[in-house]
Amino acid sequence: MARDKSGYYYPNKFAKIILESMEDVMGTNGLNTVLNRAGLQNYVGNYPPDNLEKGFDFADFSSLTEALEDMYGARGGRALALRAGRATFAEALRGFGALAGVSDLAFKVLPLNAKLRIGLPSMANIFNQFSDQISHVHEEGTDRMIYTLERCPMCWQRKSDKPICHVGQGLLQEGLRWVSGGREFQVDMSTCIGVGDDMGRYIIYKEPLG
Repeated sequence: MARDKSGYYYPNKFAKIILESMEDVMGTNGLNTVLNRAGLQNYVGNYPPDNLEKGFDFADFSSLTEALEDMYGARGGRALALRAGRATFAEALRGFGALAGVSDLAFKVLPLNAKLRIGLPSMANIFNQFSDQISHVHEEGTDRMIYTLERCPMCWQRKSDKPICHVGQGLLQEGLRWVSGGREFQVDMSTCIGVGDDMGRYIIYKEPLG
């Protein structure tokens, strides 16, 4: 499943957190099997360093997600990818300066809609600043926001008949939970570059679940 390098990168820190969260769920042997299937033997017992240097190629990320689905099936791979995405936000992203103000008292007393309008673009800006992923956020109507992926690492050079970027979906779910003070939101993938669409789009419904 190894593919030609893209020349676009995620920070080592993001990759390290993703691999550690997968190991927590699958165990060391399970993750090592996935890494071998993905042609990423160099990461077996040798995770990327904990720094923000751009060292994890989009092609490697894509191979990892494909191997995960190949090994555990579409449903099992999706569940694991969602958990990895949530862990990536919980462990790596909420400490970034771009989101530092989100935990301030002044932010906590804002209406929920205002929190979403501030928090989601802040998340997108982290990726735009620290990685080669290109993301933007805009509102669509009164009940939803759209998070876009104009350059996506999760489906790089992959072909599928359905959206497959579940790590990003989990990351947004956890980010929204944190931004909103513990509420859960519905996040749907509507388009995906891996399907042949012009870009990836996540639909985020403003009304919390439950």
